[in-house]
Amino acid sequence: MAKITFIASDGTTYNVEAENGSTVMENAIRNAVPGIEAECGGACACATCHVYVDEAWTDVVGEPEAMEEDMLDFAYDVRPNSRLSCQIKVRDALDGLVVRVPERQG
Repeated sequence: MAKITFIASDGTTYNVEAENGSTVMENAIRNAVPGIEAECGGACACATCHVYVDEAWTDVVGEPEAMEEDMLDFAYDVRPNSRLSCQIKVRDALDGLVVRVPERQG
């Protein structure tokens, strides 16, 4: 289990207990985190689960794969720390992860 903190665009914080092997997106949906739409259900076929990984966590989370980078082209306000939450697998090393939800999804 890992604790993930989602920070909505209005500053509201959502603390979630996430099971290893699940994705950050799945946990956002299960816990009704606003702003994560996940229209494709986690297939990396849209950009509606876009998040900003907190700078302190970018190295631990890692870089996006090529397919994810391509999908990020459709996201709103992409930044160097942008990721699709459906592509971030929860593991022990992510305990304490902080992600921010953009103002809107692509």
